[in-house]
Amino acid sequence: MSFIRSTDGTRIHYRITGRPNGAPILFIQGLGADKNGWNLQRLATAPRYRGIALDNRGAGRSDKPHGPYSLEQMADDAIAVLDDAGEETAHVVGASMGGAISQIVAVKYPERTRSLTLACTAGRNHPWREELLASWRDAALERGIGSMGHDAARFMIGPRSFRRLFPAIGWLGPLALGRPSHAFAAQCDAILAAGELHQELIDLLPTIEVPTLVMVGNQDILTPRGDSEDLAATIPTAELVVISGAAHGFMVEHASTFNRVLLEFLGRAERAHQKRVTERAELDDALAG
Repeated sequence: MSFIRSTDGTRIHYRITGRPNGAPILFIQGLGADKNGWNLQRLATAPRYRGIALDNRGAGRSDKPHGPYSLEQMADDAIAVLDDAGEETAHVVGASMGGAISQIVAVKYPERTRSLTLACTAGRNHPWREELLASWRDAALERGIGSMGHDAARFMIGPRSFRRLFPAIGWLGPLALGRPSHAFAAQCDAILAAGELHQELIDLLPTIEVPTLVMVGNQDILTPRGDSEDLAATIPTAELVVISGAAHGFMVEHASTFNRVLLEFLGRAERAHQKRVTERAELDDALAG
């Protein structure tokens, strides 16, 4: 369990689990959520990988300064965590807001990215989603996080799973009860302020060269399938996986399927990474000779 200071002095918390010498995975969570949102994935990947999961600023055990926050700063936070963990590169896995942060990591720090997994996320915001996020922010500031939990839950999980999973829904996004309202609102504002950044992302996504997995549930109403289809069509190396019956919180709701797809992809991506490393070493040796 570790803390680091990011580039602006904010203290960021992260935790490492899994195989000490395994290939590293950097897990980045979404709006309001902390690293525990990845617990089922950290458990599934632990036998083969070294999982590095951080709390974004404003969540978990990281500092919760009053805003403003930015998605680009949160991407820099993630790289600072990677540096402190002693890893030059990692497989980057991001969900929802964490997926937007992961896109920034991939285009701003391509040399640090072994592969990219984008779950239940988007490359740009639609006006209706901006209005929804603004309403969540306002409700959190006016009435507290808990008051919005039940309504927001319907955007997180499918109707069949709602009653079964609602007691544990504190793992997910806006339902992360106990978060200070100002920190949640600052994360919302970071997403809402990213309009121009989103367009820059869209313009740079075609430059991504690492293997990329785009995952979405076909019942996701917060980041619908069309958002993932757009991402997969824009990133040349991307493959799209749609999980039937799953909604926005499918890393919990459909963890077994999510983990199976993720592990299969990571295995292929790590083999491709090792091949690139070997080819570069052979080229360096040939040039040196």
